Amino acid sequence: MRSDLIKTGADRAPARAMLRATGLDDAAIAKPLVAVVHTWSNVSPCNLNLRELAEHVAEGIRAAGGTPIEFNTIAVTDGIAMGTPGMRASLISREVITDSIELAVDGHCLDAMVVLCGCDKTIPAAAMAMARLDIPAVALYGGTIAHGTHDNHPITIQQVFEAVGAHGAGKIDDAELASVERDACPGAGACGGQFTANTMAMVLTTLGLSPMGFNDIPATHPAKAAAARRCGELVMDCLREQRSPRALINRTSLRNAARMVAATAGSTNAVLHLLAIAREAGATWTLEDFEPASKHTPVIADLLPGGRYTAVEMFGAGGSARVAQELIAAGMLEDAPTVTGHSLFEEAAAAPRAEQQDVVLPVSKPLKPRGGYSILYGNLAPEGCILKLAGKGASHFEGTARVFESEEQAFAAVQSGRIAKGDVIVIRNEGPAGGPGMREMLGVTAALIGRGLGDDVALITDGRFSGATHGFMVGHIAPEAARGGPIALLRDGDLIRIDAGLRDIETDADLVERRQHWKPPAPKVTTGALAKYARLVGSASDGATTHPDTAVSTPKHVQVTATEGVTA
Repeated sequence: MRSDLIKTGADRAPARAMLRATGLDDAAIAKPLVAVVHTWSNVSPCNLNLRELAEHVAEGIRAAGGTPIEFNTIAVTDGIAMGTPGMRASLISREVITDSIELAVDGHCLDAMVVLCGCDKTIPAAAMAMARLDIPAVALYGGTIAHGTHDNHPITIQQVFEAVGAHGAGKIDDAELASVERDACPGAGACGGQFTANTMAMVLTTLGLSPMGFNDIPATHPAKAAAARRCGELVMDCLREQRSPRALINRTSLRNAARMVAATAGSTNAVLHLLAIAREAGATWTLEDFEPASKHTPVIADLLPGGRYTAVEMFGAGGSARVAQELIAAGMLEDAPTVTGHSLFEEAAAAPRAEQQDVVLPVSKPLKPRGGYSILYGNLAPEGCILKLAGKGASHFEGTARVFESEEQAFAAVQSGRIAKGDVIVIRNEGPAGGPGMREMLGVTAALIGRGLGDDVALITDGRFSGATHGFMVGHIAPEAARGGPIALLRDGDLIRIDAGLRDIETDADLVERRQHWKPPAPKVTTGALAKYARLVGSASDGATTHPDTAVSTPKHVQVTATEGVTA
């Protein structure tokens, strides 16, 4: 066992003495030491139940012959940080969480681990740490929040952000905004639509890192405790049989995950996170690999932000297993191993089917003919970007640029009524390095929806979008502005064309001439974790990781070339 390095032999007496001080006896020390890692915090509902679930995981580990070693790491809550400088910390926290799990587990030579995660960045961080360490491991998502009820209609945090826009437009008064605010979030659990948390929880299941069905159980559902205990038992099975994460994460499982995201019109953040997970696992996977998954997979789940239902109704309809069953029946998934020792197809076949439900439809009767995103290129995004297709289904937009140097500037313009139909809002210097931290733009996009402009304007950015975003939105533009990407050269009034059919994002502006006058902006942050991240982070087109071989200096595209402006 790995843990023998800290507990076996006369020279390890000091380590054993310290373990004894925690309450462990000879028998407990002799057993495999299994990490129970969680991101519990009481700052938000997303991770609020994880410490309780950790106790059930620990019971399962003990019952199966192991000794649980519990510790926690950080969480940054997007729903609270959104629209503030604090949102810069969100994506960066993914790297910090991954690093901290690696350091704590390796630092104590632990034999296996169960990772409990609950919100947008803690979930991909769990998978990244599992892939990096490659020891027997199981992941469990704490579960979705129940939806709130307002005026006898279900609502989520999405409707609160949109209510802010409606309030700014004078459509609702202070009392109605306060009422929506109070009704939206009834208790523990992560945001309830097919936003980033629920999308990534489905990804964990599809990659085989979580048992089928466990992540679908809502946070406050009575069955969640038993699922947690079973994860504790299961990790001991993995340890005995030496099942490890890298055996599960490969091109097959990554394709499956991309298709599940597309079929549920899930968060575009899944693209960023799957790239990062693949890199940690040593799997070959690129931005372009997402396009066929979305192009050939119809949307079959009627989920927020573009649909009607939340993850609670999805659970009642059969959850991830029901989506997998429909895609398997249509030949759209490939069989792959999972953490349980059974294959993905076996797990899906064993799951019950709810006959009376309208959340997940057959592939033959889809809500939309293709998935919820498309990968675009062009003279504004030579390394690629992501068009979100979770709105009304429009595939083309042409308009004039309204350029803003930050999210705050754009939000102020929307709220003051300075954005008009036909505008293409450009928010730049919000990329991984330029932000730093690649903030999500939910405050801006929700305000547009709230003001009734969701179908009449487009927005492009080198930042990100929340999974709750819908409308004609292009994010992850790479290269980013701070590193000389063409988005840095746009000016007010430039014509911008976005075409999902041609997979193209273009401008007629003379970028070659403007390039000669461009100078890199001064860094926004010069000390601390944000500054370190800005120096180390790679391109969004490669997952925006701080993996050792992703550090970027001045990229080639900054140099003036005769071909600048030609579609990639």
